[in-house]
Amino acid sequence: MPKRKDRIEPTDVSGLPSREAVVAFVRSQPGKVGKREIARAFGITGGDKIWLKQLIRDLEDDGILERRRKSLFKAGGLPSMTLADVVARDADGELIAVPAEWDADTLGPAPKILIEATRRPRPGQPAPGVNDRVLMRVQETGDAEGPPYLGRVVKVLEKSRAQVLGIFRPLPGGGGRLVPVEKKAQGREIAIRPGDEGDAREGDLVSATLTSSPRAVVPLARVRERLGSVKSEKAVSLIALVAHGIPHVFPKGVLDEAAGMAPVRLDADGREDWRDLPLLTIDPPDAKDHDDAVHARPDDDPANEGGHVLTVAIADVAAYVRPGSAMDREAQVRGNSVYFPDRVVPMLPERISNDLCSLRPHEDRPALAVRITVGRDGRKIRHSFHRIAMRSAARLAYAQAQAAIDGAPDDVTGPLLEPVLRPLWEAYACVLKAREARDPLALDLPERKIVLKPDGTVDRVLTPERLDAHKLIEEFMILANVAAAEALEKAKVPFVYRAHDEPSLEKMHALGEVLASIAMKLPKSGPVRATLFNRVLKAVDGMEHETFINEVILRTQAQAEYTAENYGHFGLNLRRYAHFTSPIRRYADLIVHRALIRGHGFGPGGLPADTDAGTLAEVAAQISAAERRAMVAERETIDRLIAHHMAEHVGETFTGRISGVTKAGLFVKLAQTGADGFVPAATIGADFYRWDEGTHALVGARTGETFRLGDTVEVKLVEAAPIAGALRFELLSEGSAGTPSGTGPGGRRSGLREGGPRRSKGPKQKGFRDRPKGGATKVKVKRKR
Repeated sequence: MPKRKDRIEPTDVSGLPSREAVVAFVRSQPGKVGKREIARAFGITGGDKIWLKQLIRDLEDDGILERRRKSLFKAGGLPSMTLADVVARDADGELIAVPAEWDADTLGPAPKILIEATRRPRPGQPAPGVNDRVLMRVQETGDAEGPPYLGRVVKVLEKSRAQVLGIFRPLPGGGGRLVPVEKKAQGREIAIRPGDEGDAREGDLVSATLTSSPRAVVPLARVRERLGSVKSEKAVSLIALVAHGIPHVFPKGVLDEAAGMAPVRLDADGREDWRDLPLLTIDPPDAKDHDDAVHARPDDDPANEGGHVLTVAIADVAAYVRPGSAMDREAQVRGNSVYFPDRVVPMLPERISNDLCSLRPHEDRPALAVRITVGRDGRKIRHSFHRIAMRSAARLAYAQAQAAIDGAPDDVTGPLLEPVLRPLWEAYACVLKAREARDPLALDLPERKIVLKPDGTVDRVLTPERLDAHKLIEEFMILANVAAAEALEKAKVPFVYRAHDEPSLEKMHALGEVLASIAMKLPKSGPVRATLFNRVLKAVDGMEHETFINEVILRTQAQAEYTAENYGHFGLNLRRYAHFTSPIRRYADLIVHRALIRGHGFGPGGLPADTDAGTLAEVAAQISAAERRAMVAERETIDRLIAHHMAEHVGETFTGRISGVTKAGLFVKLAQTGADGFVPAATIGADFYRWDEGTHALVGARTGETFRLGDTVEVKLVEAAPIAGALRFELLSEGSAGTPSGTGPGGRRSGLREGGPRRSKGPKQKGFRDRPKGGATKVKVKRKR
């Protein structure tokens, strides 16, 4: 056998494998590969194993192979069979994974693996999802821009390992502790062992994976990702974005596509020229995306004396965002824009939402318009849709338009008052008659608006006045939405409805019990209509129970949703309804625009011909979930901001109202700020308290002392947790007199319970929140309608 040299070339030894052959073998193997496996594969025995050992050492020194836990791999690469963690979805909704074991310090960032969808899942094999651990077969893609690996899942090994979001606090000897951001986890920290903290620093918001049972006395976790510092600007909303998985950074491909957009030709595709019509946009003063404009005039048809012709023009987003494009895919994933007090997370890039599609004054823009003729009683007689070119005559704020009508016009509204604004208000007065005859659900729940300081903290909380200008726009938008639904049904084009079901029998029964407790009756038979609730609301108007009954009726309502199947809109008292008026910020509206374009033959940008009700049902479910996700994230952000504001007032006394009643205690909403806090039942009075679900009350077993939903109370703030958005109160008021509840199951003893008072999230404010240009939230942030 020839004498070995310090370095072995591929042709040095006849009959032995070349360097290239050994490297190719290592790359091809799905499992563990070491000297033994290579020797067995190439038939290397005896003294030739010394040569093989030297060859492997040379390949490692040259950076071609690397050793990880006694196994060999191509340097910087992945074995063909890889253990991986599914970490995210890309802009197309495809799953992305990273190797479970990867030395980032030595090799740099872990390579991403695009998971190839399985056409025929194996029976009994669960589909992979984000946070799962999987075994997959991978291969290099050769794609310099996308993920370098393509993988096919062989087996899901571990479904959704528990993830926790929290604030990292380091310890002197290494490691640290994690303070969870969830309300229900307050008071219980999680330990991070030395070496498991990654690159997290003091005050960082991190995502961590639990490595022990969450029920352990001291749970353990490993930091998975550093998300940013809570000391940074807009950190409060960042917590909600990460906690709820809301996409807030546009992929490069989406931004590039938007940046490459040029204004559409307004003289093409049969678009009508309406640029001489003085359409107005009326929005909040800080709005940037103006997607609707209105106009009205008296009808000159002698057969419709006292009637009006209304025009509602909506930004033609479909002219820019085409089905299947990068922007379209991203918009569908987002579902809607999300509005926080400190930021807006738009559905579409600013190039589209704030520029090309925004109906700026005195600038030509493409739009979809509906012309609606109403009679003197406000009822719609006819409507027609048009694809137009328009030029907004002015951009007005609500208060600015209202001031002009009330006798205080300014330089902008003065010239518009008689020719444009006055006819709008006259048409509104007419439309209002039809609204009153329709009698939609008329809940009276005050909205609050948070005003922030320059540093992002709360300055004050306001209850803005609801003006006729707001109501005018709302009614015009409802008319346009109804017209869209009717037009699409007539054209037999599939689309997404906005539906709101009637309350369930169980909720109606519970409402009947509540009304009986204040000596009111609910009819036991007959159809359930919004009018029924309005009669109850009118009966309690001005009474001590007014707010309480408004709250209970709100909670009786079902949740409005998007659906491909029509079942009407209970709250608005309409047989059919769709969202047409806000395509810049709602994907459902964009679908309706595309359906109208297809149904009326308006040219390019229409709904694809192969889109059917089944496809739209899936999309409707997805965007309904995105809407609910946004609602929760907005509410939690408001809670955190107000809790941060209230932390400076611990020990002070406040007036509030009981906004929720559970076995665990009372939720109290403060009158001035709208802040929500919790009073543990264990800290109330000197009695046993039974939860009466039917009357939404805690009732003393011995004294009959009663604390009921809607009661006004005095409380002292004893604890504020800004990161979780949680407040804890001590109840200072006595309850009202009532009938003793007795003791037994469900009774809750006052005083400290073992383990301390339980903290939990407040009750979900479900139900009817379906104004056409924005959700009617209990706390209103500075946002586009």
